[in-house]
Amino acid sequence: MALRGMKHYTFIDYATQAYLALVGLLILLFHNEAVPEWPFLVLGHVICMGFVHLLIRSQTVRTPGTVLDFLRHFYPVLLYAAFYRETGALNRMFLSDYLDPFLIRLEERLFGLQPSLALMERLPYLMLSEILYAAYFSYYLMIVGVGLALYLRDRGQFFHYVSVVSFVFYVCYVLYIFLPVMGPRVFFREFEEYHLPQDVQPAAAPIFPEAIRSGPFYQIMAIIYRYFEAPGAAFPSSHVAVALCTLYFSTRYLRPIRHLHGVMVILLCLSTIYCRYHYVVDVLAGLLTAAVLLPLGNALYSKFGRSDRQPPCESKAHKPSGTEA
Repeated sequence: MALRGMKHYTFIDYATQAYLALVGLLILLFHNEAVPEWPFLVLGHVICMGFVHLLIRSQTVRTPGTVLDFLRHFYPVLLYAAFYRETGALNRMFLSDYLDPFLIRLEERLFGLQPSLALMERLPYLMLSEILYAAYFSYYLMIVGVGLALYLRDRGQFFHYVSVVSFVFYVCYVLYIFLPVMGPRVFFREFEEYHLPQDVQPAAAPIFPEAIRSGPFYQIMAIIYRYFEAPGAAFPSSHVAVALCTLYFSTRYLRPIRHLHGVMVILLCLSTIYCRYHYVVDVLAGLLTAAVLLPLGNALYSKFGRSDRQPPCESKAHKPSGTEA
């Protein structure tokens, strides 16, 4: 009965349910004093699994309306922020301390300085900083923009896109639970509950130049990080990994924008360091994550995300010729 109820599952459905089940089980088995709300988190995972299953089943037994069709395609995107924020509450289950001291010492050995501090100190120019903060902000536009373009263009292409991008997100989120890294913001003593060891803490807390702080994109990103950031979610950089995924899909399906998109992704990778959100090793790990997970996600999508398991609306979608590379 259970298997028959899952016959309309696609790769993204299996991946989402597997993520919910895995993280819920980890919370149940390994919660500690760092996760006092663990019963509510486990319950939330069970409820979310039930909602996803009912959503999939609902589309198979009735003609999908606009809202149901939208939810069937976009429900993973609607879960990203909640899953991301949750990692910040779970990343002390397996390691009692953050890994920033280790990465800071590694960067010092590799570069003889901290690139995430030195770049802005040596290039404190408003125009440069605004270009890079805008590039960092473009991450959100890449995810939504490429997704909406493909949703309106071809539902099959969109389903491919959201399946692989979600898979990359889910793997990053699991890694954040096991490998908590705050990133260079830890230098600025923003986290009252955590302080770096003296040997890796600058004698004086670094500052952001006044000219840079006056920029609108700096202010926008400050608001986003103040209210939506999850501490300990820096390694690997999901900004880099997911931005590369969006570039892959624009290159494959939206070729007219691929060059502009590629420039923005390059600037985004630079901005993660200049704007002091990531260490260089976070970025390198993000590149490696994309290199591994993109082909793996495509292979899994080919196995579990096509043919009769696709949503009914996708099978009816028109697929323009010449869209695949």
